[in-house]
Amino acid sequence: MNYGKKEVEKKLKSVNSKSKKYTTKVILTFFKTFLVLILFACVVGAAVGFGAFRGVIDNAPDVDTLNITPEGFATTVLDSHGNVTDTLVMAGSNREEATYEELPENLINAFIAIEDSRFWTNNGIDIRSIARAVKGVLTNNSSAGGGSTITQQLIKNNVFNGGMETSMGAKIERKLQEQYLAVELSKTMDKKLIITNYLNAINLGNNTLGVKVAARRYFNKEVSDLTLSECAVIAGITKNPSRYNPITGKENNAERRKIILQYMYDQGLIKKEEQEEALADDVYSRIQNVDLANKESSNIYSYYTDELIEQVMDALKTQLGYTDTQAHNLLYGGGLEIHTAQDPDIQAIVDSEINNPENYSAARLSVEYRLSVTLPDGTTKNYSEEDLKAYHKNELKDKYDGLYDTEEQVQADIDRYKAYVLADGGTVIGERMHMILQPQASFVVLDQATGQVKALSGGRGEKTASLTLNRASNTKRQPGSTFKVITAFAPALDACGATLGTVYYDAPFTVGKKTFSNWYGSKGYLGYSNIREGIIYSMNIVAVRCMMETVTPQLGVEYAKNFGITSLTSSDLNAATALGGITEGVSNLELTAAYASIANGGVYTKPVFFTKILDHNGKVLINNEPETHRVLKESTAFLLTDSMADSMKASKKYGSSVSSTSPSANIPGMSNAGKSGTTTSNNDIWFVGYTPYYTAGIWAGCDSNQKLTSQNGGTSFHKKIWQKIMARLHDGKSDPGFPVPDSIETAQICRKSGKLALSDVCAGDPRGNPVYTEYFAKGTAPTEYCDKHVRVTVCAESGMLPTPYCLEKTSKTFMSVPAGEGSTSDSAYAMPGYCTIHGDASTILPPGSPEGGEAGPGTGNGPGTGPGTTPTTSAPQAPVSPAPPTTAAPTTSPAPTEPVKPFNPFPWN
Repeated sequence: MNYGKKEVEKKLKSVNSKSKKYTTKVILTFFKTFLVLILFACVVGAAVGFGAFRGVIDNAPDVDTLNITPEGFATTVLDSHGNVTDTLVMAGSNREEATYEELPENLINAFIAIEDSRFWTNNGIDIRSIARAVKGVLTNNSSAGGGSTITQQLIKNNVFNGGMETSMGAKIERKLQEQYLAVELSKTMDKKLIITNYLNAINLGNNTLGVKVAARRYFNKEVSDLTLSECAVIAGITKNPSRYNPITGKENNAERRKIILQYMYDQGLIKKEEQEEALADDVYSRIQNVDLANKESSNIYSYYTDELIEQVMDALKTQLGYTDTQAHNLLYGGGLEIHTAQDPDIQAIVDSEINNPENYSAARLSVEYRLSVTLPDGTTKNYSEEDLKAYHKNELKDKYDGLYDTEEQVQADIDRYKAYVLADGGTVIGERMHMILQPQASFVVLDQATGQVKALSGGRGEKTASLTLNRASNTKRQPGSTFKVITAFAPALDACGATLGTVYYDAPFTVGKKTFSNWYGSKGYLGYSNIREGIIYSMNIVAVRCMMETVTPQLGVEYAKNFGITSLTSSDLNAATALGGITEGVSNLELTAAYASIANGGVYTKPVFFTKILDHNGKVLINNEPETHRVLKESTAFLLTDSMADSMKASKKYGSSVSSTSPSANIPGMSNAGKSGTTTSNNDIWFVGYTPYYTAGIWAGCDSNQKLTSQNGGTSFHKKIWQKIMARLHDGKSDPGFPVPDSIETAQICRKSGKLALSDVCAGDPRGNPVYTEYFAKGTAPTEYCDKHVRVTVCAESGMLPTPYCLEKTSKTFMSVPAGEGSTSDSAYAMPGYCTIHGDASTILPPGSPEGGEAGPGTGNGPGTGPGTTPTTSAPQAPVSPAPPTTAAPTTSPAPTEPVKPFNPFPWN
């Protein structure tokens, strides 16, 4: 450095320079200002940061109202014996709650060892774990572990919906709130409750939530029975349920299980020998076996549960005001406990008989088919079994009815059709085929006293999915003659003054353009027939005339609706409704409930599938009180019951060979009553009946309405199935019978008139004695005498009305038949004409007497229409009369006030 005089002077001058001093001052001022600004920015930043932090914390949920209890629990369905029959779940709800006492110590320790080793001592957060996690992030070491405690994870899952934020800011905000709440929660909640809620909340793969369900899903045991090895398996899933679950992620889970067992040993939670024993356990082979069993018995709801779901959904909406979505979420994720009326013993009997191939004389197959094809032009076309049917009709022109004898026939037909579809090119992009047994059947069993549905089957054959076609409750079929009781005979007896003895003339009957006939058409028409016979022999004409002449279609439909039939419309206000020819058909469930009303003394009860519903906390949500109303008088119900009981006994219609319809359904040793039904084209066959204990209904037919023939199983197998099921249901039960109510009285009547019998006249009917004892509602027994039988003097030789030349005469009973009704079995016993053997009556009859050539008094369609005619010689068939009621003593018919004299066509003699 230069220290000369000049240099020193120069330096002094520079220091004392005003410009230099100014420049220095400016620089110092700027630097000071900059430092102040930085300091201010730091203070402001800290204030803003603290404010933001305070805001994040203030926006956190209130710890006092924090709900850390897991939501989304499976609903359990219990039968009447308390057995779990089904579990209703949706994604995110397959969870059942375990108590702390149920949790094995090894299970708790396994989770603590791997997730939060200082759980019992930390205050909700773990600084060391957080630091370790930060270091792992900075060093890119994924094995360093996470920084969240079990308490934080519980809050994350149950308060913050699992932490699904998409932005970094939102994640930081949630993490801060999560840590704050964890600290606060640890101040007020017992650690045991925290770990319990955590273990009930965690996702353990395969739609399995919580350790209780996981124990069943993977080991088929209760959580309290888990071994150390099994506890380690379950604890290993939580890291990544899709990657570490022991079914699809077996290898990953096995590695993590080793780590967990090592951590448990290192932390002094297990002994060395326990660790080694657990590692030696072949635990995954057990899991595989349990998984296979689960697949074989996958959670496919029963037909009963299918209908139960609809009933519960409806109750939640109508009784509690839930929307469809709310009701669905509660049913499948609310952890409800539904107590049903299903009797497992009865259900087992129904299922075994409905699915027993020995109960069917035929086993045909129908097919559901779906085919999707990309055509050469790039378009997509879908085909179904309807297109297959059209192929047979239009291309093959055969008599295809949609039914096959074997699976091989089905496959061959499908292959042929697919080749036809692809003949011009195209690529199959999807195909599905499902074969269905035919004929099908459904069955319903009700306890008529309570309305409880004890068992239900919606079809025969394997059920392959939940909420499928339920032929018992959601399918409407034509009810046939079962509707005669509901729409014609019941209202006639109950409201229209008719009695079981009321007669209608069984002859060709036309309403509008429709002429009705009987199911026994080849056996002709049977003349005067009463309501009891109309029920026993299922007489179509009697039912239709009863509807049109006594009841009216309007009243018949009104009664059917009161019986619980909901499918009738205004288009059903016609005569065909008396025979079950209705627009939409009826379900088995509704028809069986209607007959249960008769069995229950005339009181209808809406079918009950569940008795009560409890919420997740065990509180009664719905107590299902039965809905009832009276449909019939008690006396009417008894009269119908007694008549239907006769239909189940072997008998023949008076004066004919027509047989009772349902003796094959009769249950030996047990009172029973019922009515069969067959549609005109034999598409549907029914039997609905009851005992003093149960009411049951069976339907059978083909799903696509193919006609039932001998090749398809015939039309009577259903009654035998009904009989088998009901006989097994009543095995060992005593028979209390059907008691006669006080509102019933009896009287001896003539079955041809429904009026009091003139025993010395009516008993002369050539077919046998038509007099029997009938039941009546009190006050409705007839007071008039028979007007259908008449006893007249006839020529002993010709059996016709005598002329003055007939020397030997006798008396004989004939029928008074209506004119213009056509020929019936009564016509053969109508009043004859005059004797054609002993002279010409036309030359000797005095003024005012019948003219020659005309029929005698009371004639209509009988043999012999006057002189010169030849009497009909065909003999009537031998009479076989139904036995009179045996449940009450016969009542002696009062004698007429005047002696009965034979009718004399010649008063001058």
